[in-house]
Amino acid sequence: MASRQELEQHIKEQLQVDRFKDYCPNGLQVEGTATIRKLVSGVTASQALIDAAIEQGADALLVHHGYFWKGESAVISGIKRRRVKRLLDHDLNLFAYHLPLDAHPELGNNAQLGHLLNFVHEGTAGDMDILCYGKTQQLMTGEQLASEIETALQRVPQHISAETEIQRVAWCTGAAQSYIEQAVDLGVDAFVSGEISEQTVHIARETGIHYYAAGHHATERYGVQALGQHLAETYGLEHTFIDIDNPV
Repeated sequence: MASRQELEQHIKEQLQVDRFKDYCPNGLQVEGTATIRKLVSGVTASQALIDAAIEQGADALLVHHGYFWKGESAVISGIKRRRVKRLLDHDLNLFAYHLPLDAHPELGNNAQLGHLLNFVHEGTAGDMDILCYGKTQQLMTGEQLASEIETALQRVPQHISAETEIQRVAWCTGAAQSYIEQAVDLGVDAFVSGEISEQTVHIARETGIHYYAAGHHATERYGVQALGQHLAETYGLEHTFIDIDNPV
């Protein structure tokens, strides 16, 4: 059991929230009950996830993608009104952590994806050290890495192939395709991310590296689970991860 304030302060310190300039507020986004015994985690605070958390009897919902993004309307109407109303009606706290959860060296999305794919982590680069780089356990072909990604994530990645074999890799979850040129500068053979853009294909082809778009949602299911489990073990909470499938 933990108080709302205790839980928020612990996560703030654990993820070093204050060092990030983000596109949304990190921390408590919607206030609910003061005491938390049951925690549900998920990737995005969608209506389906909120409804599932309520059905589970949760006191708090922990997500990677919350609300109040930079540039979006501040008006609480439509979809946002329905979501917020459900949270308030059921006294359900909403905690959301974006870039701090991507970057954490143990609990973060990038760290967890690296573990899942058995990459040897060597360092970080990019804004706020969010781009990871290292190597595979052994030399492999592009098709072999694609197969390993599919097995680990249960999702077929979009693979822009190159002629080289793969040893050096860089990775960054979610919509991090814009880091491809920084990955190239690191001298890697392959870059793994979540999404892909039109220009990403040309950069990969013209620089001769493999690029894998493994899914925004699929690559970001693991940090929030790790953080939720950490909180459960630290405070004796009941924790359940709920995966609301998303093909993107």
